[in-house]
Amino acid sequence: MDILGEVIASVRIGRADATYVRSSGAWGFRCPAFAGSGFHILLRGSAWLVPATGEPRRLEPGDVVLAPFGAAHGFSHAPARFEQLPPAVLDTEPAPGPADAELLCGAYWLDRGQVPHYLRALPELIAISPDYERHPELRSLIDLLGSDVTDSGPGGGATRPALLDLMLTHVLRHWLEQHHNARLPDVSDREIAAALHAIHTKVDGPWTVGQLSDVAGLTRTAFIRRFTALLGQSPSAYLIAWRLSTGARLLRETKAPLATVARQVGYSTEFAFSGAFRRAYGIPPGRFRDA
Repeated sequence: MDILGEVIASVRIGRADATYVRSSGAWGFRCPAFAGSGFHILLRGSAWLVPATGEPRRLEPGDVVLAPFGAAHGFSHAPARFEQLPPAVLDTEPAPGPADAELLCGAYWLDRGQVPHYLRALPELIAISPDYERHPELRSLIDLLGSDVTDSGPGGGATRPALLDLMLTHVLRHWLEQHHNARLPDVSDREIAAALHAIHTKVDGPWTVGQLSDVAGLTRTAFIRRFTALLGQSPSAYLIAWRLSTGARLLRETKAPLATVARQVGYSTEFAFSGAFRRAYGIPPGRFRDA
């Protein structure tokens, strides 16, 4: 099972955005915690990554910082304490021209819902120094994303979600390469992987825990115990979360009627889907689509 693919699919329901940050002299800013996943690429100059807790880390040009589940963090021209940094203001156009430090920042903002368990199982902040000689495709991807951010013409930004998908995938791959003892939740377990494959390929199936344990070839008790240990949540909770995140993606990406979306993700009625969606996302599916 392609865990990275599932990670990206889970965050894709969020609002994709990216921007440049250019700073000179004595500078610094802090990003509050948010629901989503974000990254920063230091393109020019030097900077210090400032976590909300812990010691600052010096960054060099080309370094990439990933906040898998939106943990609070900051950046500064020199070592600093997080609480000393001013709040980030990233919605204004940065000053053109060269600067002492330049970062390219991107994120998926999940207005509703939760960051998936796969990402919450990772460290709060991941900093990597990619080998661009060995992976020139990452340099090309950064250039494409940078061009997309500055494109103000028709269709500008249309490819941004796909570029952010690729960035998250490459950054996670690089980190896993550099940390051989680290891994995403283990689904090499053949029995649990079989159940996950069934859920993900037939999300509209009338699944029960008993049916999924049959797919896995395990007793119900053994299946629940192993699934929960590996995924951090029960099979029922995982199934509901995946159905609703798939439904949220369909609401964002298609114009299918609500009743059709409900059937496509395994709910027999629009009413049942709407109730479950409201409990998970705090908003009715119709308002979610409009937003």
